Amino acid sequence: MPSSLQLQALLDAAVDGIIVIDHRGSIEVFNRAAERLFRYAAEEVLGRNVSVLMTDSDRANHDAHIQRYLTTRQAHVIGIGREVQARRKDGSVFPAFLSIGVSPNSGQPHFVGFIHDITDRRQAEDSARQIQERMTHISRLATLGEMATGIAHELNQPLSAITTYAHAGQRMLTAPEPDLADLGEALEQIAAQGLRAGEIIRRLRSLVRERPTVHEVANINEVIYEFRAFTRRVDTRLNEIELRLELTPQPLLVSIDRAQIQHVLLNLILNAIDALQDVSPEDRSILIATSDLSARDVEVAVCDSGPGVTPAIMGRLFHPFCTTKPTGTGLGLAVSRTIVKAHDGELNYRPNVPAGACFAFQLPRVDSIPRP
Repeated sequence: MPSSLQLQALLDAAVDGIIVIDHRGSIEVFNRAAERLFRYAAEEVLGRNVSVLMTDSDRANHDAHIQRYLTTRQAHVIGIGREVQARRKDGSVFPAFLSIGVSPNSGQPHFVGFIHDITDRRQAEDSARQIQERMTHISRLATLGEMATGIAHELNQPLSAITTYAHAGQRMLTAPEPDLADLGEALEQIAAQGLRAGEIIRRLRSLVRERPTVHEVANINEVIYEFRAFTRRVDTRLNEIELRLELTPQPLLVSIDRAQIQHVLLNLILNAIDALQDVSPEDRSILIATSDLSARDVEVAVCDSGPGVTPAIMGRLFHPFCTTKPTGTGLGLAVSRTIVKAHDGELNYRPNVPAGACFAFQLPRVDSIPRP
C-alpha cells in the first residue's frame, strides 16, 4: 500500500482535477490540478460542501442525489461521465467533463470525482460550427446565383402585371365616366400580384438568410411538394426536364430544419439539371423519391438520367471545391453532406439504373408531431 505522501504525489501528478468527498458532500481531497481549475487553494475548500464548486442549478440538487444513493444504493451518474458547468472561486463558470466513482468500504461511502476542463474543445466546436454555418450561407448564395435568370424571370411576371394594371387604372381614371368596377378589379389584381412577388422574395430570403438552426417535426413528403412548386417557378431549365415524384402514400415524419433540408434538395436538383445538359431532350428526367427504410430511417433520393459520376472524381465527390462545373464552387455536395450529418443522417451516391446518378440521404424518423 502506498504511503499517504506517495498517494498525495500521485494525486498531484494527475492532469485532471481529482476531488474526494464523504457521504455528506464535504471535500476531503483536492489535488493540485483541481486547485488550478477552480483557483482555490486546497486549504480553502477542505471540509466545505462540494456544492461550492457548482452552479446554482446543480447545487440545489446535489445533496438530494447523495441522499438517494445512500438510501437506494442505485447509481444514476456514478460510473457514467457527463458534461457539467463548474464554478471557479471568482464566480466564473467553465464547461467540464465529470466522472464519478465510489470507493468501496464497510462504512459510509466516499465519492471520487475526476474533472476535465473542456473549454478548448467547446471553443473548437463553436469555431467549427461557425465555419460550417458560413460555408452553408456562401453555398446558398452561390446556388441562388446559378438560378438568377429564373428568379429574375419569375419576379418579372408579377411586376409586369402590376405595371400593366396600374397603366390601365390610370386610363380608366382619365375617362369621362370612369368604370369603378373595372378600376376596383384592376386594384385587386395589383394587390394579388404584389403578394405573389412578396411570396417569392420571402421564400428566397428563407433560403439565404443566416439564422440559428431551428428543428421542427415535418412530413418530408410535404416538404418536397412545397420545394418542387417553388423550384419549377424559379428555374426555367426544369421546364425542359421531366420532373417526377414517387413519394410514399403514408407520411414520413422527420425532425428537420426545413430551410436547410430544402437547400440540400436544391443542390441535388441543380447538380442533376447540369448533368442533363448534354442529354437529348426526350431523355431528360429527374426523379425525387421517398421510401420507408425501416422503423428508424426514411430515405430521400434524387436521381437523374444523365451520364453518371466519372470514376476520376468518385473518391473526391463530397470534398469541398471538387466540381466539374466551369463556374461551380464545389461546395454544394460538401455542404449538403454536412447539413445531413447535422441531422444525424447520411448522404451518399449510387449509380442510377439503367443510367445516371442517384444521390440519397437518410434521416431518422420520429413517431408523431408534438402537440402544441
